[in-house]
Amino acid sequence: MTELVEPTTPHELPDEADAFIEGSAEGLTDKSLSPRQMAVRRYFKHKGAFMATIIMAIMVLFVLLSPLTTRYGVNEAIFKAEPGQPNSYLSPRGDAWFGTDDIGRDIYSRMIYGLRVSLIIGISAAIFATIVGVTVGSFAGLHGGRFDDLLMRVTDIFLAFPFLVALLVVRNFLGELEWLTPIVGDRTSIRFIILLFVIFGWMGVARLVRGSVLALKEREFVEAARALGASNFRIVFRHLLPNSIGPILVALTNTVVAAIIGEATLSFFGFGPDAGSGQTSLGLLVSAAKGGVTAGFWWMVVFPCTLLVLVALCINFIGDGLRDATDPKLVHGG
Repeated sequence: MTELVEPTTPHELPDEADAFIEGSAEGLTDKSLSPRQMAVRRYFKHKGAFMATIIMAIMVLFVLLSPLTTRYGVNEAIFKAEPGQPNSYLSPRGDAWFGTDDIGRDIYSRMIYGLRVSLIIGISAAIFATIVGVTVGSFAGLHGGRFDDLLMRVTDIFLAFPFLVALLVVRNFLGELEWLTPIVGDRTSIRFIILLFVIFGWMGVARLVRGSVLALKEREFVEAARALGASNFRIVFRHLLPNSIGPILVALTNTVVAAIIGEATLSFFGFGPDAGSGQTSLGLLVSAAKGGVTAGFWWMVVFPCTLLVLVALCINFIGDGLRDATDPKLVHGG
């Protein structure tokens, strides 16, 4: 006679196993994210990039709302100077939060106007330089051979000269071309400054994109596209550039910073935008602070230089966040 065996109760799972099974079940029901959504999530998990984005958004908002956020005009004195009541070189106070300059203009308001011009120069120069660099680098990497060698030697020639010396030489050369003046203005105009940084800003982007294209053009998906009869133009813009978007975005942000710092350097040596054109820039404000260093007018130095450094740091952090967001192979940290 067979002995009946009482059924045993199932073995209880540890709490950790329960949590693992529940998490797995939840993962099966979660909606899958597209690559773009995952990139956005990775970007905002980068604490430095997230904070930099907020700070830059606030600064851009101040620039866009300059009629409301500024207290005086770009060249307006805070009050008319009278005997015994000068308006120049006033320290920070109620009617001039960041003090005044040599002719009584409000430094706080001029910083907002200067930030607007510097961002226009930096972003415009970076966009055009990136377009040129991406075009040159992608086709040089795809074609190879003599075409690649020629373009890279031209790039090496540009990179071989000291940046500031080459910038001044090209500035003086282009400034003498009368037919170019109606297009980009004279050598002290904002358009002319943008053109200078486009000429010198595309080489680094071109080398970076060329290296990325060389690494990708022998991959299977490129060979498949070529076998299906895709043109070089389609291969570049449908397959190679989308897979190189991370380095391109980082190069774009680096070019923005380089253009802003470059404009400040030119202005410091007296070769920047015309100070008498009714506009100002962060570079012109830093240049105007040269006399304040020895005279003890610290507010003329501290506030414009702090804003210039803050802008450069924020854009660099944004570039780091874009790099991490578009390259999932990297370890994403805060």
